[in-house]
Amino acid sequence: MTADRVRTPLRVVLTDLDTDVVEAWRAAFADTPGIEIRQGSILDEKTDAWVTPTNSRGRMDGGVDAAIKRHLGAGIQLRVQRAIRDRFAGSLPVGSAVCVPSGAVTPKFLISTPTMETSSQNVSQTLNVALACAAAFQAILRQNQQAPGSIESVALVGMGARTGRVPARVCANLMWTGHTLYHDHHFEDYDDLRRTVVAQLDDIENAPVERRVRIAPPKRPASRR
Repeated sequence: MTADRVRTPLRVVLTDLDTDVVEAWRAAFADTPGIEIRQGSILDEKTDAWVTPTNSRGRMDGGVDAAIKRHLGAGIQLRVQRAIRDRFAGSLPVGSAVCVPSGAVTPKFLISTPTMETSSQNVSQTLNVALACAAAFQAILRQNQQAPGSIESVALVGMGARTGRVPARVCANLMWTGHTLYHDHHFEDYDDLRRTVVAQLDDIENAPVERRVRIAPPKRPASRR
């Protein structure tokens, strides 16, 4: 479904310690309003939500996941894994996300979205970054539909750029693709999101590395009158 619903205005902060990722973001998001880009730790960002790239089991044992768990406390992993168990039978597919209360004042929510099935998996030849980023923004949309205005700002890191070994420019372009879906589409569920992304990005490996891909609205059957 195209994005015809009222959206909560969203401030998006892209932050990473990696200079290459930050510079790649500046190129990919140069003409995108509402984006703040800086070099630094997500732990320093005062936003309503943080997005953490995780694995399908929600084990926060590496990379940004581990840093966030140390910062928020071990209970955050328990909340993430409980949400994965309750909503996804214990395994969170790539292209889906869970949004849980953080237990802190800042951020209020943690959004976990897998860029890989297992820890330290190489996902450089996959669409996982676009799927994970798109799922994170759809999770924000769902949370704001349940509690309007609860997430008005969010911080994200370079998804898959470190542990997943995705090149910085590819990471930035795929994150741009995922971000545009927040403004362009609403999906009824994560299965619908995955089908749409995969169908249109399946041959992206043949595109130039600097090319960004905007996903077209999926065609829906015409309604009968």
